[in-house]
Amino acid sequence: MALSKVDLANQVENQLPQNLVANNLPFRNILINGDMSIAQRGTSTSGVTSPGYYACDRWRVGFDTAGTWTISQDADVPTGQGFAKSLKMECTTANASLSANSAFIFTQRLEGQNLQYLKKGTSSAESLTASFWVKSNKTGTYILMLDDIDNSRSFSKSYTINSADTWEKKTLTFAGDTTGTLDNDNARSFDVRWWFVAGTTYSSGTLNTSWNSNTNANLAVGQVNLADSTSNYINITGVQLEAGTTASDFEFLPFDTQLQRCQRYYESNYQYGTAPAEGSSYLNVTFYSGLIAYVTTSTRLIHYYKVLKRTKPTLTFYNVTGLGAGTTTGRWQYYTSGWIETPAAATTGESRVDSICIDIGGGGYSIGSGYICAGGLAANAEL
Repeated sequence: MALSKVDLANQVENQLPQNLVANNLPFRNILINGDMSIAQRGTSTSGVTSPGYYACDRWRVGFDTAGTWTISQDADVPTGQGFAKSLKMECTTANASLSANSAFIFTQRLEGQNLQYLKKGTSSAESLTASFWVKSNKTGTYILMLDDIDNSRSFSKSYTINSADTWEKKTLTFAGDTTGTLDNDNARSFDVRWWFVAGTTYSSGTLNTSWNSNTNANLAVGQVNLADSTSNYINITGVQLEAGTTASDFEFLPFDTQLQRCQRYYESNYQYGTAPAEGSSYLNVTFYSGLIAYVTTSTRLIHYYKVLKRTKPTLTFYNVTGLGAGTTTGRWQYYTSGWIETPAAATTGESRVDSICIDIGGGGYSIGSGYICAGGLAANAEL
């Protein structure tokens, strides 16, 4: 990576200033899509009450009786910081009287094999520094938590949103944990969690301000209730987690690089910017020419993923419209002398991290014949 500016007055022979070194280390941000630039699933979802991935890639929300929300990729960003997008969460149905188990958590889940350099569970364990920009109408105390899934250990820190409707940058440093190594594999090992709602199950104890075994009551003590009014919202962007005790400048990656990193966990055959869904136009999906009939009752297509997946993904198939051949849920369409809806929904055959065999059953196929086909799919390999 090229250095854009060198402070000659502070240079030592054969050594660059440490701030320049820190700000130019590639992939120092442990988190993916921290600038909220990638949104393969669509840019907005309303009526959200259940856990899942919405709008910006790699960011998961968890809910339990915490109102109803609209989650969207937003153009509201801190001025002059280089960001183009943020993730916005708006309360549309409030819950001012929380149950004990109420929770609203904003999370990125991480693979253990990507965190081995943190040396967690050793005497040389690295500290971690989180930095992010946040804006909300709801001032007060919020909780950021690091969660070691492999060893059921966690560390929570509070931060304060001081001014309503104002972008503020927050920086928090967490000491390294000398207990509990992380598994060196592609499974979920570590979560970074922002709390926005916490019932007494998670907030009735004493805040866990060092690495300890999990005690639910100590996870989010002091957290404000962001769900107590339909006027409430929160925006977040510029999210970075890195080894060390100092926050470096946010690491901006090229759009294509960030997209490929997200596609390890999720991709679709829809044009970027189109959310996978039943009934989308055929113009929004990739056409295939390799649908081959190997018996009269079944055809097969090999679909190659854009990037290697974290694990064998779960596929969802969608019907497309505009070809005049039917609108049955999950069914694709193929061409002979005209477009025909497949007799059965697409299913998955042999699955690998680089490709998937798609089987379409039914009847009336000519053995050895090839067909052009159209349909939607989404491949999910999230943690």
